Amino acid sequence: METQLDPSKDDLPLMANTSHMLMKHYILDLDVDFKSQVIEGSIVLFFETGSSCRKVGSSVEGACHPQSDETFKIRAFELCHIPVTNASACSSKTGYNDFAVCGKGEKDTSDKNGNHSNRAQASGISSSKKCCDIENHGSEDFLLVLDCCDLSVLKVEEVDVAAVPGIEKFTRSAKLTEGSEELGNLRNQIVHELVTLPADRWEEQLYYYTCCSQAPGCGELLFTTSTWSLEIRKAGIQIPRDFPRAIRICYKTKPEGRSVTWTTDQSGRPCVYTMGSPLNNRALFPCQEPPVAMSTWQATVRAATGFVVLMSGENSAEPIQLQEGIFSWNYYVTMPMPASTFTIAVGCWIEVKRESLATEVMTNDVISLPFSKADFRLVEGGCGHLEYPCRFQNPGAASQPVIPHRVFAPWCLRDLCAEKLLELIPQCLSAAHATLGTHPFSRLDVLIVPSNFSSLGMASPHIIFLSQSILSGGSHLCGTRLCHEIAHAWFGLAIGARDWTEEWISEGFATHLEDVFWAAAQQQLPCDEAREQQELKALLRWRRLRDEVQNSEEELQVLRPKKENTGETSESGASIIKHGLKAEKIFMQVHYLKGYFLLRSLARKIGEATYFTFLRTFVQKFHGQLILSQDFLYMLLEDIPEQKGYGLSVESIFQNWLDTSGIPKPLLEESRTWKEGRLVQQVTAEVAKWIQVNQRARKGSKRKRGQDEVAFQKLLPDQLVLLLESLLEEKTLCPRTLQCLEKTYRLQEQDAEVRHRWCELVVKHKYAAGYGAVEKFLWEDQAMGVYLYGELMVNEDAKQQELAHKCFAAAREQMDMSSAKVVAEMLF
Repeated sequence: METQLDPSKDDLPLMANTSHMLMKHYILDLDVDFKSQVIEGSIVLFFETGSSCRKVGSSVEGACHPQSDETFKIRAFELCHIPVTNASACSSKTGYNDFAVCGKGEKDTSDKNGNHSNRAQASGISSSKKCCDIENHGSEDFLLVLDCCDLSVLKVEEVDVAAVPGIEKFTRSAKLTEGSEELGNLRNQIVHELVTLPADRWEEQLYYYTCCSQAPGCGELLFTTSTWSLEIRKAGIQIPRDFPRAIRICYKTKPEGRSVTWTTDQSGRPCVYTMGSPLNNRALFPCQEPPVAMSTWQATVRAATGFVVLMSGENSAEPIQLQEGIFSWNYYVTMPMPASTFTIAVGCWIEVKRESLATEVMTNDVISLPFSKADFRLVEGGCGHLEYPCRFQNPGAASQPVIPHRVFAPWCLRDLCAEKLLELIPQCLSAAHATLGTHPFSRLDVLIVPSNFSSLGMASPHIIFLSQSILSGGSHLCGTRLCHEIAHAWFGLAIGARDWTEEWISEGFATHLEDVFWAAAQQQLPCDEAREQQELKALLRWRRLRDEVQNSEEELQVLRPKKENTGETSESGASIIKHGLKAEKIFMQVHYLKGYFLLRSLARKIGEATYFTFLRTFVQKFHGQLILSQDFLYMLLEDIPEQKGYGLSVESIFQNWLDTSGIPKPLLEESRTWKEGRLVQQVTAEVAKWIQVNQRARKGSKRKRGQDEVAFQKLLPDQLVLLLESLLEEKTLCPRTLQCLEKTYRLQEQDAEVRHRWCELVVKHKYAAGYGAVEKFLWEDQAMGVYLYGELMVNEDAKQQELAHKCFAAAREQMDMSSAKVVAEMLF
């Protein structure tokens, strides 16, 4: 039965008919124009028919080939700059023009609706369902449906891959014939042979992908656009098997497109980047969004002198000057991944480098864990994923604790990044390797993104975005967030959720592993102290989960909302993500927290050593694949059958943790023990001292200097968070107490988590002397400040409401779209 693709306003439709045609590779060729805030160019898509694709996750014998570090030194220039002859143009521009620097100087208004379809020619297209029905055996043309929105599509055409010199090697025929039907079949055969080349021929494959992408067109295809999709057909083609396997789409983005944000960095220079939109990348390029459409990609991006293009890519691209003022950047990826994982950032970034090599020695240190006694052997018997050059079969990769990495930032943050990140990254990478083994990706770029970024971090293949908020204070917040994003290389990227509603598979694992990585990265930290800090962290997360459950819709608290229907799609492959566009949802942490507590509970029950040994085995088996919750749980319980005596079963875990809202029952029992920890008891004692200080201050007592002075203990960052949260529960704190509190702990110098709690105290108690700190936080820490606006409004204090409106007016134009929507609802 087909899913009804009539989503309510906050549901996200996945329209692509992946069951009929499956994207295997795409090549982007783009110009970035900061004056008009438009990215223009083309995408060439290479397809296989869905019926001929093996089921994702099935074992492919002999499919995995070791990735050679040496072969990856191939220059991107050799792949992406082949002379183009007779290629059909996407626009009137010829050659490498000055589009990137000489736009119209205003935002794109080329068409009223943004609809550039050849709709008049495609008048026979009445609906997706009608034209997409491959079972009708009759008159309707087959319709290829791609996910697409906020794009101006200019032209769609079939690519004449048969015109590429030397392509005959991919045909079984002795010669090329002239008949249109025979040529169509030949082109499809060429693409089939190309996309199914063995992994050890990946360089040759990328070369011919590039050649094909620059081949001339051989006929325009009919297309039409709707709110959420681009629908393409070829007259007379009624089944997917006969539909062109290589198509070129010429298009341009819109300034208001929701996949990228145009803004300025902290140094005031223009930049554009993908900010993790709920829409993913469909407003950046037409694609197949469903995770099952795992594909490889190449990209050529041209930008003006002074700009640096960072992107998901296995190579560290170097700019190539095409003409005066224009540089080209070329990236490629050979590991198939969903289109949603593609990331790009173009700006005047500065690479942050060490001034001294004194700390380089640490990059080769191997961190050992108390439970990490197993060697990281290569995957035996081949991998279970689709064929690609896999690092898990490369002995050099398996023994590499720290992968090559670079740090980029706006110029004004260069020194701060050098101080904070350059030392932490190798420590965190080494800790991750000690825990899980082979790094799934060969390199890593880390970029400090503009202040309007709506999260503390975001991980994509080969690149991590970090908020500037993690740079303040000590190394604690910076290190833990870095560990969280590094963990996504395994869970979220190398192993992804087959159904997007199971976000916990990505975020729950990353949150749990964040603590493990960070404890290992702090090599001087004794095991007992690391465990105490993790218990404290568990209490803080418990408090956050409790508050979120009390203040959110029950439907949004369920980790497996589709229950037994999880992973199912319509006959065409289309589906709907419930509440996928709900603005508030991106600020919720229930998937992080409940997932974390589930994994923490499992590790404690079966023993951490046993659990992490199993987790390494799980990673070796499922890397490069998409999973559902039951894949993890069934393997865990089968691998450790004796744990069934503890009442563990897949059904009970579904019932207690994944399929219901609210706080899981097992967690209610465990949470009572966390208040007994040493670090928590220290905070409890400090809270009592502050309550006494406040009582004296309210009575107006004036002590003689040195008489009855209170000695406060030095607290860890997480202890400070708990202290401030506990003081938030007090009905009244007088200004004198708040002044003393700020001075005692130097709260303005602490990390963003601590400063956020301090701002909440300032707002609750109307501490006017602290309003400057609130205003600064709302501007510099936009990723964390959204709900402070609500607290400023709820007190119904004129000065606070004025402050909220002032801060929002200053930040609104550059604020993330979802954040702006949520704040606007609070204020207006």
